[in-house]
Amino acid sequence: MKTAWLTARSEQVLALKAPHSLLPTDSNDALLIGRVFAPEFGGPRVVQVRGDDVCDLTDDFFTVSQMCEHTDLVGYLSEDRTPSWSLADLVDASTARRLDAPHLLSPIDLQVIKACGVTFVDSMIERVIEEKCAGDPLRATEVREQVLAALGGSLRGVTPGSQKAAEVKNILVQQGLWSPYLEVGIGPYAEVFTKGPVLSSVGFGAEVGIPTFSEWNNPEPELVLVVSRTGAVVGATLGNDVNLRDIEGRSALLLGKAKDNNAQCALGPFIRVFDTAVTLDTLAEETIHLEVVGDDGFVMTGTNSVSHISRPLKQLVEQTVGLHHQYPDGLVLFTGTLFAPTQDRDTPGSGFTHKPSDRVSIWSTHLGLLSNTTGVTEDLPPWEFGINAFLDYALRRRAAGGH
Repeated sequence: MKTAWLTARSEQVLALKAPHSLLPTDSNDALLIGRVFAPEFGGPRVVQVRGDDVCDLTDDFFTVSQMCEHTDLVGYLSEDRTPSWSLADLVDASTARRLDAPHLLSPIDLQVIKACGVTFVDSMIERVIEEKCAGDPLRATEVREQVLAALGGSLRGVTPGSQKAAEVKNILVQQGLWSPYLEVGIGPYAEVFTKGPVLSSVGFGAEVGIPTFSEWNNPEPELVLVVSRTGAVVGATLGNDVNLRDIEGRSALLLGKAKDNNAQCALGPFIRVFDTAVTLDTLAEETIHLEVVGDDGFVMTGTNSVSHISRPLKQLVEQTVGLHHQYPDGLVLFTGTLFAPTQDRDTPGSGFTHKPSDRVSIWSTHLGLLSNTTGVTEDLPPWEFGINAFLDYALRRRAAGGH
């Protein structure tokens, strides 16, 4: 076990030293935008990635949010540009967390961070289990068997909001197993919540936070849609919707405490802008991979097959933005995950939970690699670069005569 872990760890470290390892497999044809923290400017810069070249676009667009409203973004990104940084240097600084050097940031800025929950049947069942065992991981196996038996093994194939879904609901109510998670999983309305405040997400190489008040938690590898103010899906990125299972399991009303803590939302490495080659339909068939490697020798792998989602991606967007709710600066939308870990890490029956220094890698063919390390939330640097700090930075740049 230890030898296998060392091999996997060594290969992973070596891979991260190659800048192209975090890019999509078809990176030569991909339109990739993101953000870089540049100490020489004292703040974030909007960038485009072309192979190992990273070009500064901030003279044209001060925010990624603004860029996503461009009426011909594909045409704009196809123009020739002069490189400003080497991707290899940015990757080195990001993985080493050298904050005094140019490094990668979360690829979004002023967009609202929204998330959909319970969009996959398998993970929906895990949410029901969390609720039924009141956040106690030691009861999970017993409750899982009980819930699956009552459901006849699976709910896959039941269309949310359909007559069949209503019939299933009636049966579960009669058996005393109805849950808020089943309501949003197979009912007419998707669960859509705010994952974190504007500017709070972290990017490639950063530490993700696990609060000390949680003893049962896990990563959630997800497809994240980038949506303009008009509701148009302009691109996508990868996300880790870190979840505190014990907190949410005590009560669905604790969702905010389970989902929104410092550095608990990771996005990246870049936004892939849709073009004729890669569209929303392409990513509806994407497979997102996960690997967790711990300092204790533990290795966990998993996948999130987007094609198994219970609701169409367009429907999730329509339930989020429209006449009922506008987002003037756009939004990003986590679309949920099929992955729900049941692999024991320590005590048999206790399931999986994070430990400090876990290396979490999330990757897919068309979106590249998002890599982060877990840390104790309370020990991480406090989040200080909020909207006021961003405005101060913008005013300083204007006073200096540039972007």
